[in-house]
Amino acid sequence: MRTLISAEELAAALTGSGDIRVLDVRWRLGGPPGRPEYLAGHVPGAAYVDLDEELAGHGAPTDGRHPLPSIDALQAAARRWGLNDGDTVVVYDGLGNLSSARAWWLLRHAGVREVLLLDGALAAWRAAGLPLARGEEPVAPGTVTLAYGRLPTLDADAAARFPGTGLLLDARAAERYRGDTEPIDPRAGHIPGAISAPTAENLGPDGRFLPAGELRARFEALGATDAADVGVYCGSGVTAAHQAAALTIAGFRAALYPGSWSQWSNLPGRPVETGDTGNSVRRA
Repeated sequence: MRTLISAEELAAALTGSGDIRVLDVRWRLGGPPGRPEYLAGHVPGAAYVDLDEELAGHGAPTDGRHPLPSIDALQAAARRWGLNDGDTVVVYDGLGNLSSARAWWLLRHAGVREVLLLDGALAAWRAAGLPLARGEEPVAPGTVTLAYGRLPTLDADAAARFPGTGLLLDARAAERYRGDTEPIDPRAGHIPGAISAPTAENLGPDGRFLPAGELRARFEALGATDAADVGVYCGSGVTAAHQAAALTIAGFRAALYPGSWSQWSNLPGRPVETGDTGNSVRRA
């Protein structure tokens, strides 16, 4: 199954049949909100998706910052976006798909068969000289039926055990992995045995994903093999979805830990490692 679609391919698809839906998932941790940017210019026909409100649930700190929404809440949101069973869904954001990958992963996990990332995100659409629409888009409500369970996931216990049998990748910036700084969560460091693999390194300077062969070489250098299980986490389960997308492009299947570091660091008794310990062991 495909993971990416180019701006030119999307533009051509939008002139054809009506079974393609486009979602704008612009979001940044700490803001500003993405809706004003959407209203100022978006891919024609795209519906705006609020990551905090529609792609995440809300709970205690021990649930993490962005726990998965209930399937009923996600289905209701997807119907508001106009999704129907059998639709092809294309998602994008304003920064290399680092946030829209959350929608890509969630919808695939919930049973949407074809969900594609606009490679290069909105910048690629603009660079291709393609038109933007402004204001709200009229969206006819959809009737899609969703159910979780299509992709592998990890809870905290499984994430703790994972490095013993597989490869657990930490998608955050390297300085947060090492514990040099922690601007958001209550404890600094990483899950013991995890390997640092900043997700931004999956992208080229143009914001597009690196070619599949280069991504595969990157993950193999970190210890990925076809025979080993791979798990991914980040701060709150958002950029970990981007890592999962990169692994998919590279030919690997990854289990995602939705609670990620924001949950782990709030759970009493969970151990924390600092420094480059995991990477040193893996590369020795």
